[in-house]
Amino acid sequence: MTLTGLAVRNLARNRFRVALTSVGVAVAIVAFLLLRTVMSAWASASDFAAKDRVVTRHKVTFIMSLPKRYYTDILAAPHVKEATFASWFGGKDPKHEHEFFATLAIDPTYFSVYDEIKIDPAQLDTWKHDRQGAIVGAVLAKKLGYKVGDRITMQSGIFPGDWPITVDGIYTSTTRTIDQSTIFFRWDYLNDGIPERGKNMVGWIVSRVDEPGRAAETGVAIDKLFDDRDTQTLSMDEHAFGASFLGMFSAIFTAINIISAVILVIMALILGNTIAMGARERGGEYGVLRAIGFLPWHVALWVIAESLVMGTLGGLLGVAIAWPFVNEGIGPALEQNMGRFFPYFRLEVPAMIAGVAAAALLGAAAAVLPAWRASQLRVVDAVRRVA
Repeated sequence: MTLTGLAVRNLARNRFRVALTSVGVAVAIVAFLLLRTVMSAWASASDFAAKDRVVTRHKVTFIMSLPKRYYTDILAAPHVKEATFASWFGGKDPKHEHEFFATLAIDPTYFSVYDEIKIDPAQLDTWKHDRQGAIVGAVLAKKLGYKVGDRITMQSGIFPGDWPITVDGIYTSTTRTIDQSTIFFRWDYLNDGIPERGKNMVGWIVSRVDEPGRAAETGVAIDKLFDDRDTQTLSMDEHAFGASFLGMFSAIFTAINIISAVILVIMALILGNTIAMGARERGGEYGVLRAIGFLPWHVALWVIAESLVMGTLGGLLGVAIAWPFVNEGIGPALEQNMGRFFPYFRLEVPAMIAGVAAAALLGAAAAVLPAWRASQLRVVDAVRRVA
């Protein structure tokens, strides 16, 4: 039997205390993993962005529109092999008042530029010939019960009136960056139905370059095309565009990082308190060990090993709780209801490993002071506690 083995068996001496401590660590790990999953899910669109796409928007702000004629100018720019455009519609189905989902008015070229969106060719062809046609994400269609051929009346807070559309197809995606809870419908249908002052305007333009390494210089060249126009543009590769969008939430990210650190500190304090109580209660036993020849570092190792094992148990319990909670519960719910921000919300294996490792390491760190104090006990004083 090794000292580490003795430490493990020693945990069974006060099972209730160990159980409560492990549950406390597990709760902290669940909260920590949930926050880290929020961070990774939020950043996934930027991390997995295509390297050959360039997004062009209004120079002042994303919510201001661009003249549609800019699309033709960009399409003729050097190194641009194809382009498309879209506008935010902000639609809502009156039959599902409390359901939020993205609704975009797009050009038929959209699915060529975003070729990771997968649609049945026959359904896509039907949509291209149907002015009121729509393509619906598979997640949204499943949630709201939409089927091909369904007639939906959309309403928008931006564009007044009723907008009837027909579900011509259901799309899926091969990447994490595409939200499968979006409705795409024809931009020309929208353009024909709005007042004259708002016609022929688009929200943003997306182009693909012939070489991924030329994305940055192509963006600069596109912006130069419109330097002397009334409306200037800001172009950037898709990764940079995603990062700039996330930059608007930098304060939230900072707060999440601080909260994550506080959770880990609380977890360390829980472990440290439990180990300190156990070390104080077993002072006499440590004195006996020292009396029969064990060295101070043996005692310290015993205490640290006990805390490390307890932290690991709590971490494993936390992962066992977090995996179904995130991947089977809150994850699918967020993908369905907030797919624009969380197109992929799943707890990854690296995060689970990091959670268990953090619990184990903090367990060991929390035991350093109790271990040092136990190792410094004088044999005579420690043995007197037995008497």
